[in-house]
Amino acid sequence: MTDPEPAIHHDTLARLIYMANQIGVFWESQPETGALAGATDHFRKFWSPAMRAQILAHVAAGGEGLTPFTCTALRPLPASKTS
Repeated sequence: MTDPEPAIHHDTLARLIYMANQIGVFWESQPETGALAGATDHFRKFWSPAMRAQILAHVAAGGEGLTPFTCTALRPLPASKTS
């Protein structure tokens, strides 16, 4: 019997990647000044600490599936789950 947790983790991560990229696409289409800061601020304000921790761990592992803009917007976020 296989452990279903890896599939659950993968599905959650895939969903976070999808949502992060959607946010990135929106902010990247905004006027250049402030677009990156706006995306970073969105992740800081509206994503739970657990969501941020999981996506930041993914960025640290290479960020596969994330757009370059989205990775850049995520990097300034604190890595702590309590932030």
